[in-house]
Amino acid sequence: MSYQYQAERPWLFTEEGQVALLKARNKALRLLDEAGAFMSFSALKGVDYPDTFRAMALLDRMVELGDIREVTGPNVMGQHRVFVSGGRP
Repeated sequence: MSYQYQAERPWLFTEEGQVALLKARNKALRLLDEAGAFMSFSALKGVDYPDTFRAMALLDRMVELGDIREVTGPNVMGQHRVFVSGGRP
């Protein structure tokens, strides 16, 4: 089974998913302030999530919201994805 954001997205709107998203977003924004970019799982250290697919969904939700933007290509493994600011104030 391969990762599909739409299948994992509903979890983001649960209590557990919202807490994880807020923690990951705060960490991602902090990393962007410090370095200007980050590798995917750097933003998820210290965040509780049940599995790797949900971890990737956290990142994809931040992309969907415009908080971050991925700069790596389509054939990059999940843990090697690189993100920069999405340009939101």
